[in-house]
Parts: sequence; C-alpha cells; structure tokens
Amino acid sequence: MKIILVRHGESEGNVKNEINDDPGRIVNLTARGRAQAAATAERLREMPFTHAYVSQFPRAQQTAAILLQHHTLDLHIDARLNERISGMDGLHVDVFNDLVRPDYLHIKPPGGESFIEQMGRLRSFLDEAATRHPDAVVLAVSHENPIVAALCLTSTDPAATSRRGVVNCEWVELEWPAAR
Repeated sequence: MKIILVRHGESEGNVKNEINDDPGRIVNLTARGRAQAAATAERLREMPFTHAYVSQFPRAQQTAAILLQHHTLDLHIDARLNERISGMDGLHVDVFNDLVRPDYLHIKPPGGESFIEQMGRLRSFLDEAATRHPDAVVLAVSHENPIVAALCLTSTDPAATSRRGVVNCEWVELEWPAAR
C-alpha cells in the first residue's frame, strides 16, 4: 500500500502555540490554513487516491475536505490518526516540549501517551489499512506527531527521526508494510 500522510493546514492553535489534543475542543483552520490546503489539493490533484482517512480533529477534517475536492471518495474517521495525547490540552506547546525533551521517545506525560505508544497506535492503523487495501493509494490527514511517528516506524534511527518536524500541509509518502 502507498500512503500519503498530510498534516492539516495552519490552525488557530498553531497561531497561538497552544496544545489541542482533545478532539472535542473545536480548533479550526485559519484562512491561511485553508489556503495551504487548497494549494496542496492542487499539487495532489492527479494522485489516484482509492481511500481516505482522517483524524477526529476538526482542523484535520477541514483540511481533508479541501484536499478531496478533486476526488470522489468517502472520508473515514480513525482515532488512531489523532494528535499525540499529552494531557495538556489548552497549554502552551513549550510546557509539553520542556517536559519530554530529555527523552522524547519514552517520557509519558501524566494523562498522556509516550511517543513509543503513539508509534504503536500508528503501526496498528498502517497494518490494518494495508491488510484492507494492499494495492491502494491511501490519503491520511493527520497531525505532525502522528506523521513523525509513522516515519519513525520506517526509520533505522527512530530517536533522530522523532525530532523531525512536519510543516502545515506538508505530506510524506510511505510504502507499507515498509521494506525491512
């Protein structure tokens, strides 16, 4: 399976540098985020997507709707594509980053999940999608941390890869199962 993982467009939370790991708290795309998604939709216009998935978060769903404007696919919500659970919803991102910086892969915030646990969540999604759609071209709209977690699953150095960033509406393409 080929999977194109796209980070959502700029959100109100990105502008405020505010954590939003609760899909029930509405954080929308900004006008810039909608424009980013529209530009990405044009770049992905000819991609022969066969299936589409999105996280539970409104900003990701808004991005997916824009990305799929040139495609006639049903969009499936999958919580495994959700943002990393920090237990710090509403706080400044520096609070989380300062906590996990000493061991980004293993530190588990109170009420949250470790990056290793998030990698397991992404592996579960990728394995199931590949079983269901082995010859598919899948679009998955998600968030920076889950996309980096997916990249770590294909990396020979997950600790270094976990420090990689993914900008708004950037996408990565993976083959899954990954060649080992």
